[in-house]
This record gives sequence, structure tokens and C-alpha cells, in this order.
Amino acid sequence: MFDYGILTSTTCAVCGRSSPLIAAHLGVCADCIRQRPDEALPRAAQAHAEARREFGLPEAPPRTAGGVRCPLCANGCQMGEGERGFCGLRVNQGGRLRHLAGTPERGILHWYRDPLPTNCVADWVCAGHRQRGYHNLAVFYCSCTADCLFCQNWHYRQVDLARSQGLSAAELAATANAHTYCVCYFGGDPASQMPHALAASTRLAERGVAICWETNGSENPKLLDRAVELSRRTGGCVKFDLKAYDENLHRALTGISNRGTLANFARVARRAAERPEPPLVVASTLLVPGYVDAEEVGRIARFIAGLDPTIPYSLLGFGPHFYMPDLPCTSVRHAEEAEAAARAAGLTRVHIGNRHLLSRDY
Repeated sequence: MFDYGILTSTTCAVCGRSSPLIAAHLGVCADCIRQRPDEALPRAAQAHAEARREFGLPEAPPRTAGGVRCPLCANGCQMGEGERGFCGLRVNQGGRLRHLAGTPERGILHWYRDPLPTNCVADWVCAGHRQRGYHNLAVFYCSCTADCLFCQNWHYRQVDLARSQGLSAAELAATANAHTYCVCYFGGDPASQMPHALAASTRLAERGVAICWETNGSENPKLLDRAVELSRRTGGCVKFDLKAYDENLHRALTGISNRGTLANFARVARRAAERPEPPLVVASTLLVPGYVDAEEVGRIARFIAGLDPTIPYSLLGFGPHFYMPDLPCTSVRHAEEAEAAARAAGLTRVHIGNRHLLSRDY
């Protein structure tokens, strides 16, 4: 358990309130984001623009009139000549959409073998937790459709796309062996490289590997349908990271809307009954101190319960990172209040993960 001691307070640029639960880089509190978005969101947009400039990424999803539209995710980037999409992998070149990576021929990723049982978000409900002697093929995609200021895996932004050799879907699938029980795509996020992941998954499924996804849920719905079907057939699962229910809070924390994610989650949740065990659909939320509180978790949980109250929901402990290094770790009290809110909302399978990160109450 971590103890950060006395925390430094930051003053909200909108209401003037000072608190150690306001991230300095974001500069606005959760109450103002929810209640005064016209004042808070421009400040949040500036925070995201600054963060993305550091890595040479577009400051926001492009919306150039007459530009080429990318259909691969909910951001719907519309790129003028020479502009790149928000994920950094697509560009308008000569009036045509060019894929720098994420096609079956070239994925930008890291992979490794993770012995089972592992620290997967769904390990408490998945079949892989009992497969000792086997491993998970962990596939980390070095791109993302969101810009979470609290990103726990932000180092992928440092990958040089021009110099990265990449890996084809066939080459990735060939890394599996007789001890590969499952594959899990995460990152970054597989949403930004779905054509590559689906091509690799088709090959892996033929070899009896369970197909799992850990995603922010922003995929094109038709691509997501294919991913869900592969998981359903092979015994894998689709894990949605539901970062916030309030759209303004989601924009402030991630730089993008959550409308596509919520619509996709509802779309997939309708199929949960097709294979109840192991669960086909799992949800999780990172408990960001000061922002994703019990109130917000309750809203997310009511949304999930309205679709299927048996969908497993994991609440994850937060560790200070990336552009939110000044926030504390999630406290035990925060986690337990969030768990109680999720159960009160009607969910029957709620779990607190990353307990090793939980701190004493702040």
C-alpha cells in the first residue's frame, strides 16, 4: 500500500476551489466539468493539445471540410490533404486514405508471453485463470483512439512509426505455440488497428486459441461485431474500459466523446446471454481520484445493469502517471464506496482490482 503523505493542492481554473484531488495539468475540478462545461472543457481541450504536441500527434480529431473520412472508429476523423487522424496511423495523401499501420500487412505492436494465471482485467471470471502451465499471448498495440491524461501505458507514444518495422498479422499469429491458451489485445488500444487484430485472430482461432480484447470500445461497430463473434466461438471475452458515463467528464479525461463507446457496449451487452460462462462481456473502470468517484461509478453501473445486471464489473485502482502524476493513488475508502455504488445500482458481480495500488484514506 502506498502512502503519499501530504498532497499538494491545485486551484480549479473555473470555480477557484483548491484541492489535492484536482490534477494540475487538467486544471479543473470534476464538479465544474459536469456543471459548467462551457467554461471547463476549453481548459481541458488545451490540456490535451499540450500533451499531444509533445509526441507530434494531432491535437484533436480533425474535422476539415471536404477532407477524407476514416471509418475505423467513433472519432470519425475527417482529414484535409496531409493531415493525420487522431490515432496517428491514417493520413490523407493525394485525396486518399493511407494507412501507415494497422492493416493485415503491418501492425505496430509489442508482444510477449504472460504465464497464466495473469493480471488480466477479467482474470477473476475468465477461464484462463485456471489454465496453469499455459500462457496468454499479450499483444500491446502502440496506438490509441483516445488521449487519456492518466494513461498507465503512455510510453507507446514514443514509438517512431517511420522506423518501426512492424509485424504482419500472419507473423503475429505464428508466435503462438502449443502452450498458448489465449491472446489478449490491449495497448494503447486495438480499436486503432482492428483490421490487423482481426486478421491475426482469424488465424489464431483456427489453432484453438481463445480471443480476448481489452478496449475503450470506440471501434467501428461492424469490426466490433467480428471481434465479439471470434471471442464467443473461442471462449474469450471482450473487456470494455468504461472511463466515465458523463460525456463532458469523459471528454475532459480522454479528449474524445464516449457516445460511440456506450452505443457499442450496449450493442455487445445484448449478446452476453449467448455465452454466460465464461462471461462474453466484461466492464471495468479506473477509479481516478477526484474525477471518477462513487457517483460516477453509480451512473456507469446503472447503465450496465439496465442492459444485463450479471455482466462482471471490475473497479481498478489508480496509480499517479503521465499527465496526472500529482493525484494520489485510489484509497481503500474510494474503492469500497465505488463498489457499494455499483452493487446498489443493481450489478451482481463487482470486483475491486489492483488492490496493491490502494492507499490509506486521503
